[in-house]
Amino acid sequence: MNNLLAGVLPQEGGLVSTASRKYNIAVGVSALFVLLGLASGAYSFIGGHHAAFAVTREIPWGLLIAAYVFFVVTSTGLCIVSSLGHVFGFKAFNPIAKRAVFMAIVTIVAGFLVIAFEIANAYRMPIWNVLGANPSSNIWWMGTLYGAYLFFMLIEFVLLQKENHKVATMFGLAGLLTGVAAHSNLGAVFGLLNGREFWHGPYMPIYFITSAAMSGCVAVIFFTYLAYKANGWKMSDDMKNSLQNVAKLGALLMSVIIFFTTWKMITGISGQAPGKYDAMMALISGPFALNFWGGEVMLGMLIPFTIILGVRARNMPALFIASVSGMIGIFVMRYDLVVVGQIVPHFHKEGLFDYAHLFSYMPSIHEWAITFAGLGLCSLLFLMGERMFRGHLSEDH
Repeated sequence: MNNLLAGVLPQEGGLVSTASRKYNIAVGVSALFVLLGLASGAYSFIGGHHAAFAVTREIPWGLLIAAYVFFVVTSTGLCIVSSLGHVFGFKAFNPIAKRAVFMAIVTIVAGFLVIAFEIANAYRMPIWNVLGANPSSNIWWMGTLYGAYLFFMLIEFVLLQKENHKVATMFGLAGLLTGVAAHSNLGAVFGLLNGREFWHGPYMPIYFITSAAMSGCVAVIFFTYLAYKANGWKMSDDMKNSLQNVAKLGALLMSVIIFFTTWKMITGISGQAPGKYDAMMALISGPFALNFWGGEVMLGMLIPFTIILGVRARNMPALFIASVSGMIGIFVMRYDLVVVGQIVPHFHKEGLFDYAHLFSYMPSIHEWAITFAGLGLCSLLFLMGERMFRGHLSEDH
């Protein structure tokens, strides 16, 4: 990835006008993922969700919901971390602010792209969100709050580019408050479903906010390191110090998530509560055990936590490896959260014959294509942002 954007971005010695071959390849591959995902999404509209997606009446939420949760969690986390500097005045976090705000916008847009194809008639959503407003619906609040969140973040980013930090701080605070409210509400969408024992309870909104902050720390390290390697720049001492503080905060939050996860599993298996116990056992020793132990526990928590502590948050390449591991593990966390919550049949307590003990689900190729379209859009907009905004040069150059 070294010098990926060389030739299109300001370098330490000046501006080179011709786009690099590597940059064009990266943009082309990202755009190809987006196009393939759009084609799969169009097919789902024409042929119907039943023909394109593997979701069923028993498991109506699949990979696309998990991908949507992943993107919006990452966006909220980036917003939280970026606000520590220019909103709350922790100067050590200032260098990462602009890129973090920009990527918060990018990831929420990617989330909207994915959910648009999961919703059969997405074009109706903005219309009936106004004409059919239903304040008693968590999903209505989710759409409304995330819409407001995106608006505030866009204004904040424009003001940051204009160096109007005083007003940008106001919009940054508004974006943070609406983002946290939207994300805790997203947790409530799961937590208030008392028909799904795996999700039900006050734990979900709190867990969503905490895991969002952890995801934001991981994403800041990932995108910032990648950008500097791509631009071919030497990272300044201020930026290194900023990433070190982000990594330390991330390690603290990982320890909190480890605590949450441990007690979630203990309470899930204690007393063998109907529904929740079967879902927990599916994670611990059942069909999702590899996802849980390999993805959630190892990649999402233990490996990045151990690396950060091992290098004392000082080795930038090691922190990048930790961030890659964390990003993959966090995606698996979102997938397990969504799918495992649905695999226990509603009639599991009745002991019915010819009725599955656990439902099964395997994403279709179209669902994977749309998910990769979201990832491709993130990559594409990241690359374009590094070029259009000169690598967010004003951060520390």
